[in-house]
Amino acid sequence: MNWSGVSFAVVSMIAPALACAGSQPPSFERMPDVIYGHKHGLAMTMDVFRPKKQNGAGVIYVMSGGWYSAREMISEETCAVLVNRGYTVFAVVHGSQPRFTIPEAAADLHRAVRFIRANAAAYGVAPDRLGISGGSAGGHLSLLIATSGAKGNPAATDPVDRESSRVQAVACFFPPTDFLNYGKPGRDITQALEAELKPFHAPFDFVELDQASGRYVLITDKARRLAIAREVSPITHVSSDDPPALIVHGDADTLVPIQQSQVMVKALEAAGVPAKLAVKKGQGHGWENWPSDIASFADWFDTHLKARQ
Repeated sequence: MNWSGVSFAVVSMIAPALACAGSQPPSFERMPDVIYGHKHGLAMTMDVFRPKKQNGAGVIYVMSGGWYSAREMISEETCAVLVNRGYTVFAVVHGSQPRFTIPEAAADLHRAVRFIRANAAAYGVAPDRLGISGGSAGGHLSLLIATSGAKGNPAATDPVDRESSRVQAVACFFPPTDFLNYGKPGRDITQALEAELKPFHAPFDFVELDQASGRYVLITDKARRLAIAREVSPITHVSSDDPPALIVHGDADTLVPIQQSQVMVKALEAAGVPAKLAVKKGQGHGWENWPSDIASFADWFDTHLKARQ
């Protein structure tokens, strides 16, 4: 795999979002480069892994690490544990840093969920049985979609945009969740970007269109930047109708402090949402044979994506 121009630090954060390899070879049909939308003249794609024996539910796997995303991150081992359990897996590639920012990546994923729901019958899944998953930045984006999913626009010209972007369950690894309180109360993203998140400035280089020049310009005002950071923090959107959430996190993680998962689970529980934090003792940002923990994700989805009777 050649990721030219991507720093070692970024690759280290990408690794958790790569192959979720199972103990058995998967048995599925692979549909590569399915186009779920377009932006800036470019196609946005996903690979669909459809097991021979489907259970009728689907899981969106967010291919993202350090908010970097690429089709090269998808392999036939991706989320094999889920595929082998009967889940149709949608391996979604979003607009990647350094070109695109976190709000833009989130918009892509809302679009992907709507596309999957609009085409659920074609993929053999129920539109009300969709889960979402990912690791690190992929975990962050999974929780962001899970907490901020919204109804569609019934008046939209594009039928995809008429669909909801809500999901029914989420399970993820070591996600950032609160960019205004990163690691401890009051420590915002500005401070984190000068420390442990220093290699990840690009996805936080929020921009806006300057109408006079027709150019995208960097937003430099701190208050506005923090307002956007708050908006892309999953904890901001927690409400009683959020889907059940499982988070797996190492208590020795120095890149994404376990505090991020602790406060998220606490907020979900306070809202009455089923939530669980599975702590990996002495582990950092990833651990040996961490993909084996995907089995717990499959168990979580088995419980919370059951077919309605």
